[in-house]
Amino acid sequence: MALVSMKELVVKAKEEQYAIGQFNVNGLSWVHAILDAAEEEEAPVILAVTDRLIDFLGGYKTVAAMVGALLEEKRIRVPVVLHLDHGKTVDRCVKAIDAGFSSVMFDGSHGPIDQNIRDTRQVVDYAAARGVSVEAEVGTVGGMEDGLIGGIRYADLHECKRLVEETGIDALAAALGSVHGKYQGEPQLGFEEMEAVSQAVGIPLVLHGASGIPLHQLQRAIRLGHAKININTDCVTAWTAELRKTLANHPETTDPRTLLTPAREVIKETVKGKIREFGSCGKARRWAEVN
Repeated sequence: MALVSMKELVVKAKEEQYAIGQFNVNGLSWVHAILDAAEEEEAPVILAVTDRLIDFLGGYKTVAAMVGALLEEKRIRVPVVLHLDHGKTVDRCVKAIDAGFSSVMFDGSHGPIDQNIRDTRQVVDYAAARGVSVEAEVGTVGGMEDGLIGGIRYADLHECKRLVEETGIDALAAALGSVHGKYQGEPQLGFEEMEAVSQAVGIPLVLHGASGIPLHQLQRAIRLGHAKININTDCVTAWTAELRKTLANHPETTDPRTLLTPAREVIKETVKGKIREFGSCGKARRWAEVN
């Protein structure tokens, strides 16, 4: 199956109150594991590459070619989105679209709202003409992001409404208490603010920094309009722990396949668990029935 836009998937998810999982790609093993997990769970899935890792992975075209080839080699039948996460500039979003990404996030949240709206509108205009979905952000998700550590700045309701109304984005990441990386203590999401934003904007919301958020809070966030949930820390933590375990158990081994395969399997199982938590398992069957 060819890559698909995120828009229809998250609209349907919001309507039926489940969420599509976004899982970050940190190398070839992640693509294998995420695709295998989605196929086994019969779930739509979003493969994301954060903009800061694009060059490390070989560039936009290399990433798109890698994902496209594995879709074909594995005969993947579930809907798959290839998404640029936290696109730094309009130009970098355009490069991702031209390379074959089916969705992009332009992150203008660190600048003034007028500039965020202006730049996001440019991305939307370019993407919409090519069938590519667009996500944008208001407020600041705390923790580690793109190599920087920052605090939480809650999304302003008026700014959320302006961004949606003046740009035509397909999904909104409104910072409402989550953080990138590991949490210190139990996360406390702003559910009152979340409900107000969801009712005001009407489009699917995106929850960044969802690794480590308790299930009951995730489920409440889904009920309040979050149709896309982003996971990275849970996967990289599980991968790292398993790789260290394998290295300790096989100190004489130099075979990459022996060392890396167990870690890949752990990523797959982590993704499968999240898919079930988000309620998207089996949803690819229903998506196929209407497309």
